[in-house]
Amino acid sequence: MITRGDVLQVEGTRIVDADGPLLLRGFGLGGWMNMENFITGYPGTESQHRRAMRRAMGDAAYEAFFERFLEVFFTDEDAAFLADLGLNSLRIPFNYRHFEDDDAPFVVKEEGFRLLDRVVEACAEHGIYTILDLHAVPGAQNQHWHSDNPTQWAHFWTHPHFQDRVVHLWEAIAEHYRHNHWVAGYNPLNEPADAHGEAIGPFYRRLETAIRAVDPDHILFLDGNRYSTQFDQLGDPLPNTVYTAHDYALPGFVDGGPYPGVSRGEYVDRARIEETFLARTAYMRETGTPIWVGEFGPVYTGDPLRDEQRYRLLEDQLAIFSEHDASWALWTYKDIGLQGVVSADPGSDYLRRIRPVLEKKARLGVDSWGSTDTGIRHLIEPIEALFAEEFPQFAPFPWGAPRWIAGHMRHVMLAEAMVDDFAELFSGISEDEATRLADAFRFDRCVVREPLARILTTATSASFPV
Repeated sequence: MITRGDVLQVEGTRIVDADGPLLLRGFGLGGWMNMENFITGYPGTESQHRRAMRRAMGDAAYEAFFERFLEVFFTDEDAAFLADLGLNSLRIPFNYRHFEDDDAPFVVKEEGFRLLDRVVEACAEHGIYTILDLHAVPGAQNQHWHSDNPTQWAHFWTHPHFQDRVVHLWEAIAEHYRHNHWVAGYNPLNEPADAHGEAIGPFYRRLETAIRAVDPDHILFLDGNRYSTQFDQLGDPLPNTVYTAHDYALPGFVDGGPYPGVSRGEYVDRARIEETFLARTAYMRETGTPIWVGEFGPVYTGDPLRDEQRYRLLEDQLAIFSEHDASWALWTYKDIGLQGVVSADPGSDYLRRIRPVLEKKARLGVDSWGSTDTGIRHLIEPIEALFAEEFPQFAPFPWGAPRWIAGHMRHVMLAEAMVDDFAELFSGISEDEATRLADAFRFDRCVVREPLARILTTATSASFPV
């Protein structure tokens, strides 16, 4: 492993290494140790997906598939590719279930460290820092599928037991990595969504104290509330801490309009993109702390004209980040074709096998990130009208009634019903076939989104403002 002398530190508004200030520029490794439906194709949540796959495949084929998937999804070849793009960091999301079982709380599993260590070391060999991101916690820290939450209720904030388990897990992680200089720091909760805003500040302070008692040196990367867009409930900044905003732009969503142009009823151009960024990062400038955009990035449609506009959107965001000395982690590195710079080949056996369910998910609008509700508006509109008439003041956290209704219908009810549709596509396969299907995610079997790669190479070649 490449070695270096000092753990990264926060100095005022900058992150610094032994040679001075640096910007962290990289990707998030979504879909690996924390699986997400649009990234690898299944409906619902990771836990639902895994239970259904085990039922359909049997234990032996199930274990063969997921062992191979976790092995090949990110390897030395992937790390070398990131370095070739000029990137210097990788945010690694993981699900707590790799480290702890619900029927054995507080018992840390070494298997989780074996997986993380391999990618941390591969990145270090290519001069890439890693940020460790707990993306799904016991009880779920937010209302959505990406925290492995099938219900739209974030129970983490109201159950001290769940909070105790997360503190204990981070103490173990900090102990394991406290001397690793290629770990840039710890991102303890992805996109927290404390509906009342009363628990997140005290919990962060408790967690900081616990981690610092074990590892006083590594940077903490703390997400704001309301999916890392709100910071007024966090209080004064903690020492050696970076606060991270997530900055998805309206024209980059699956239902986004032209860029520049109107998305969700709002005209968005470069000036509006910068205005949104400045609003979401105001806390950092007010407190004199570094800016790190922990997630952002458009999804791509396959339509050349629309995708060209989305590349332009991305270029504008990257330029804005550079102008404001912001580090960033683009979402997401590898998938089945929606966002990644690297994707499974559309002609792979894996994608050919799951295509019927992908088409059904698109028709019913099941994936929040990858589809719209066009095909089921006739079902959703009467319920929206009912709520508008009977419950006009109902505005559930975090985004109000229409998105709450869509969440229940599309991403809870329909998604859960469709989980077995996906799993049945793998019923009866052998262990060898399961391994071959997982190999669709090997770097040498994947395709590169060349326009995105070129944009990133250009962005990372820009010099750091001194």
